[in-house]
Amino acid sequence: MKLLAIDTSNRPLSVAVLEDTQILATTTTNVGRNHSSTLLPIIEQAMAQAKLAPADLDRIVVAAGPGSYTGLRIGVTTAKTLAFTLDKALVGVSSLAVLAGNIVTEGQLVAPLFDARRDNIFAGLYRIKNQRPVAVIADQHISVTEWGQRLASYNEPITFVGADVDQYAEVLQQSLTKQFVRAAPQLDLPQAVVLGLMGRTMTPVSEIHNFVPNYLRLTQAERDWQAKHPEKEHAPYVEKI
Repeated sequence: MKLLAIDTSNRPLSVAVLEDTQILATTTTNVGRNHSSTLLPIIEQAMAQAKLAPADLDRIVVAAGPGSYTGLRIGVTTAKTLAFTLDKALVGVSSLAVLAGNIVTEGQLVAPLFDARRDNIFAGLYRIKNQRPVAVIADQHISVTEWGQRLASYNEPITFVGADVDQYAEVLQQSLTKQFVRAAPQLDLPQAVVLGLMGRTMTPVSEIHNFVPNYLRLTQAERDWQAKHPEKEHAPYVEKI
């Protein structure tokens, strides 16, 4: 199976081309440039390095959220467009699960997180089983204080991974003390290779047009719209908090 993996869910941008478990090409950047202007050239470069034409691909795998609203929209839209125009399978994978997948210690509890502003985070809890992250607590949008208190009930070390962990380490350590373990900094960036390896065995979406990012929260514009239209339900893929 040949696949293209795309992760633009946060500041880093990561693209990989794989054939089964073999890495043909991969690029990860963390320079804060506009993903909308850099994603397609990086995809083209990766495909050229892999010596593949778009038609050679079997599936497109994309980080589906949570994360940056703009970043998710760019990545998912690009993946959907490629999958539809090329008539290829499309797979969405949790952005937090991809980050947790950087940890490979069997049995380890891993808590990936992204900053969601105002002392809130996007977070989930995973356990590594057979070198893959398995969800223990579903991805959610939560205050960092509440998250630390919730994880304190697990009487074992928890490895925190992500570029935003240090921003909240002090608050988390107040609840977790010795349970808090900081992953090595080189593991903080999501890798499209990990995304691709996870997505190669997952079930593709049934309807490409209906596939949407998992934002986990409404944007301000959507909150304003719902306030003005309380009688109408908004898109079902977001959760009002």
